[in-house]
Amino acid sequence: MVAREQFSADLEAIQKSIISFAFEVDTALKQAIDALYERDSDLAYKVIENDELLNERDQEINEATIQLIAMQQPVATDLRRLVAFLRVSSDLERMGDHAKNIAKSVNRLNVLSPYDIPPAIRDMQEVVSKMIHSAVQAFEEEDITKAKKLADLDNVVDSMYGELFRDMLDERKAQSGKHQQTMQLVFVGRFVERVGDHITNIGESILYLVKGTAVDLNK
Repeated sequence: MVAREQFSADLEAIQKSIISFAFEVDTALKQAIDALYERDSDLAYKVIENDELLNERDQEINEATIQLIAMQQPVATDLRRLVAFLRVSSDLERMGDHAKNIAKSVNRLNVLSPYDIPPAIRDMQEVVSKMIHSAVQAFEEEDITKAKKLADLDNVVDSMYGELFRDMLDERKAQSGKHQQTMQLVFVGRFVERVGDHITNIGESILYLVKGTAVDLNK
């Protein structure tokens, strides 16, 4: 009985670490987009440097989870929960990488001539932030209904990116000498869109945890 209580406490501790990780990634993404609109290279460098802390967070979660699997040899739902922890942490780490990539694009833009930043990128980030918070709720509550709804929000982000991409290409044609700026902004939009994809993956991990089967939410 004591061993089971300790196992449950260890599971809860890892879950809390993942939730904290998710909010740290959300902060990194917001800071990267703030740096974009404010042309703030210092903030962009901060996002890049802090990515190492996010990588360490992922490593810590992986080590704690694998140790629990090795020591407890869990089966059924407990094993699925631990596998889901590994998958969610991996997606969060990749999301952090995309925030870092946005920050790198910011620094590239800041050495070029000034360029108007389309509001659509901020709009995309705000939807993605909403997705992160919804994913955390679904993860905490093991709520498959909320997990499935992440795909609907991801479709919104995909649509927004498609429109941004078309607008940027039109802008590239209209403004000679601004091609590098245009392409960097397209990259930024793509990085935000990829964050949405990883959040959808988290939704799939939640469904795997609860239902025990693999579900593709990107259909």
